[in-house]
Amino acid sequence: MLSCAAAAVALGSGDFALAQNAEPQADAAASNSDVIIVTAQRRDQSIQDVPLTLQAFSTDTLSKLNVTSIEGLLKYTPNVTFSNNGPGQGAIFLRGLSAGFAGQQSSATIGGFPNVAVYLDDQALQFPARNVDVYVADMERVEVLEGPQGTLFGGGAQAGVVRYITNKPKLSKFEGRFEGSFGGTSGGSTNGSFNAMINVPIIEDKLAIRVVAYTDHRGGYIDNKFSTFTRRPSDLGSYYLSYQGNGNQLTPDQQSRQGKYDNQALVEDNFNPVDYTGARAALSWQITPDWDLLVTQAYQKLKSRGTFAVQTYTYDYAPLTGLSSTLFSPQFNEDDYWNTAWTLSGKVGDFKVIYTGSYLTRHITQQGDYTNYARATYGIFYQCTGAGNYYWNVGAPPYCYEPNSFWKDRVRNTHESHEFRISTPDTGRIRAIVGGYYENFLIQDDMNWSYKTIPDCGLDSNAADLRAAGTVCLGRVAPNPNATLNRPGPREIGVAFGQDITRGYKQYAAFGSVDFDITPNLTITGGTRYYYYDNFQKGSVYSSFSGSCYQVPVCTTGSNLDALGLKTTYKGFRSKGTITWKPQPGTLLYFTYSEGFRPGAFNRGPSARVQDPRLPFLNAAGQGSVTNTGNGRNFQLLVPAAYAPDNLINYEVGLKTDLFDRKVTFNLSGYIMNWKNIQIGFFNPAAGFGNTAFATNGPSYNIKGVEAQISARPYDGLTINGSATYNSSKQSNAPCFISNNPTSSSFGNCITERFGNGYDQAGNPLTLPVQSPFGTVGSITPFSPKFQGNIRVRYEWAGKNGMDWFAAVGGNYISAQFNQPSTYPSGDVPGNGNVLGPNGIIVPATTVLRYRMPGYGLVDGQIGFTKDNWTVTIFGDNIFNTHASTFTNSSQYIKTSTIVRPRTYGIKIAAKL
Repeated sequence: MLSCAAAAVALGSGDFALAQNAEPQADAAASNSDVIIVTAQRRDQSIQDVPLTLQAFSTDTLSKLNVTSIEGLLKYTPNVTFSNNGPGQGAIFLRGLSAGFAGQQSSATIGGFPNVAVYLDDQALQFPARNVDVYVADMERVEVLEGPQGTLFGGGAQAGVVRYITNKPKLSKFEGRFEGSFGGTSGGSTNGSFNAMINVPIIEDKLAIRVVAYTDHRGGYIDNKFSTFTRRPSDLGSYYLSYQGNGNQLTPDQQSRQGKYDNQALVEDNFNPVDYTGARAALSWQITPDWDLLVTQAYQKLKSRGTFAVQTYTYDYAPLTGLSSTLFSPQFNEDDYWNTAWTLSGKVGDFKVIYTGSYLTRHITQQGDYTNYARATYGIFYQCTGAGNYYWNVGAPPYCYEPNSFWKDRVRNTHESHEFRISTPDTGRIRAIVGGYYENFLIQDDMNWSYKTIPDCGLDSNAADLRAAGTVCLGRVAPNPNATLNRPGPREIGVAFGQDITRGYKQYAAFGSVDFDITPNLTITGGTRYYYYDNFQKGSVYSSFSGSCYQVPVCTTGSNLDALGLKTTYKGFRSKGTITWKPQPGTLLYFTYSEGFRPGAFNRGPSARVQDPRLPFLNAAGQGSVTNTGNGRNFQLLVPAAYAPDNLINYEVGLKTDLFDRKVTFNLSGYIMNWKNIQIGFFNPAAGFGNTAFATNGPSYNIKGVEAQISARPYDGLTINGSATYNSSKQSNAPCFISNNPTSSSFGNCITERFGNGYDQAGNPLTLPVQSPFGTVGSITPFSPKFQGNIRVRYEWAGKNGMDWFAAVGGNYISAQFNQPSTYPSGDVPGNGNVLGPNGIIVPATTVLRYRMPGYGLVDGQIGFTKDNWTVTIFGDNIFNTHASTFTNSSQYIKTSTIVRPRTYGIKIAAKL
């Protein structure tokens, strides 16, 4: 199959991108407006000379497309999909290489590392489920490299790389630029942005500084509407309320506030604004004619409020219209980073030498509404006492407290990296690059779920006094004090479950790549990378799911992951080989074999899942038992603390060519990829897999695709760019969970049944089927639409009085896709724990269900003029105001959809100094 990448030229604007450290080439390149210089292979090359599927967007192109964030960029990049819960909360997928997306809760602790690497210059910015959302300001270009790039970019580049390459200081030229915009959002609030850049030679030809600063306010467009919350017998956990034949129905007197709960205090229109604020300063020093030093400091703060997901019904199942939600607890996200980077480059004889390093510190504080967890299987357990609750006020009539709940995550991430490269001259018949790499990656995660609304006992209370008085209360939960903790001590009132985790790795790598020209037109390239990962996880997981938490001031239930010695190492080689043939000037054909790799990681320690269908309990001797002897439950699946790497093999062929005297550029390439032993997150309480998520290795996928791009300049002033891709991504095997507990009746076999929580008249355990947990052969991978296409047209013409006019329109279409693999049951039908609720609404039984998201198209447009150094643009994005879903999910036990931003419009003014 063929995947085609055409040159992403600058819309015929005379705009081009130069490689970093390539300033002396500027004048020579200026006459070739369709030449983009990239560094995808760690060398300065024309994009048309690089034998891989590659796209690049230059400074002016990004401005003209009104691109300031990753969502805007990806509209014009075929074969790229993006799933997110809002700004700064997303993951990029290339070529359908996705195992699904959940994000937010627990991603910092158990989430796998992304398989698309994100780089700011030479600094990797990867993070589980939420890569840094780099604001696009004063960028030299953005490159998107498809397919495994592990030889030169490492383990995070299994599916590809997105590179943000900043403009560097110019040693001999003073220049400046500013750009501001103001506009509105259909059905929402106003938007405004401003960024400014200045470049100052401090000592001409020796020392210069370049500074850019930006701020961007994006008005909200989702209304948080009024909703009530009524506990119902249909709630999944209502069996805890069963008492003397009440049918699981509460009276008003059996509830706080007579059972009348609402979100009136949070009702607000347009309550999801976003603000980006940041700056970047770069200092360049030409030490000698052959050596220079670049030091860059970047800061960015991203702040959002509310939710970016819309509901179609309230928390009480009443229909909702418009772009609406009904949150009961405040929701926000604050994400900031500081990044210091340095690059020393020069020559030793004929050899180029580069040393680059960086140190990033990132802080994330996020809170999300979790009120609908009160309807989940275990939610009622932490909010109601008596009746069927076997820990709190046992035997008494039921009594329930407020349903309001939330989760809060505090994350600190540090990332230190160092790379050293030596390369031979670019003009030799043999060209080589060798290097070494080291990184130290650390995540510190303090996450807590506050869904316990039973009254707190108080830290200064006395357990004996509480029991004597019969006080109904729960103690503060606390992590294990013997574990490595980011925040020791009891947690806040209301916390029922949490994790205080430190995880990370150190990586050591060496790599090399050699090009050999067999003839002037035929080149072979071979490269390999040796890697060594040293992973670890420490900390504590704690919960109030214990009778010891009743009528006490504090219950220290936390595990000690330190005592488990959670360490793993991964090492090996990943290689790449390419044959390139240039049959004539302006035409290139290539074949590439490449390998991709992603390291494994950890769960929150080992766990046991899926109760045995024949011997559901344990006896005193630790053997399986039909009846409950008070010695615990007997499980079939022992989930290990760690999960393994997954691997990718890619075969790719391609064609790049210029036609009709270089008025048309056409690129075509195709790929077949085998993705094996993929890492997959798993959470399905309704199927007996427990109430916490875990990660494991699952099925394999075969991916085939064809991609094509074309750029045409039929006559002066008119540029047409288009691209399309067809992708077929299917599951190639259907493994099962093997029962690995020697005490289980199914030991050594696929798990197909579980205990049904009861017995028949003969005393035999009732059983329930376990759906194939890894899906079926031939099912489609998530976030892999079969078709994606885009086209953009720009026309420029000279007007009167020195005014140069332009008009542009662009459109893109993405076909239907799924949000999760077939590992998960459908969220659109009852069954597998999902129940049919009021008004025909399917009530989710889990936070991870599979939904089909329909295809959609977007249209953007711009019109404006340039006079002297000023440019004025009137723009509209999503002109037809599509509200299509980019991520439909049940992450808060209610079906929601994160939608594309509604129609935005405005005016933008830019000037060069």
